[in-house]
Amino acid sequence: MKALLSIQRGEPDVTSRVETFEVAFEPGQSVLDGLRMVRRDRDPSLAFRFSCINANACKECMMLIDGEVEYACTARLKEGTTTLAPLPKKALIRDLVTEIAPPDERLERPLRRK
Repeated sequence: MKALLSIQRGEPDVTSRVETFEVAFEPGQSVLDGLRMVRRDRDPSLAFRFSCINANACKECMMLIDGEVEYACTARLKEGTTTLAPLPKKALIRDLVTEIAPPDERLERPLRRK
């Protein structure tokens, strides 16, 4: 059985594109499982966040899944096409990664001295 992940990709100030990847499907898999398969087997440059090993950093895999804001780790992969996009109303970093830290908690890059 196969599933298709249709993923919106891009960077800030660059027109986004959609790439579709076919992955093996078994009932019970999560969307995050599918994304990890894509990055492992097809395109290691695919950017998405997850931190399942650290419960204090959970919620990092939040994205638009078929038009709804969901966690990729709990959303179930399905046969057919699943559409993935970065969170709306958040600053895009790359692909499915958006800025999630509140402005007052972000580390700012120090200014370079010449």
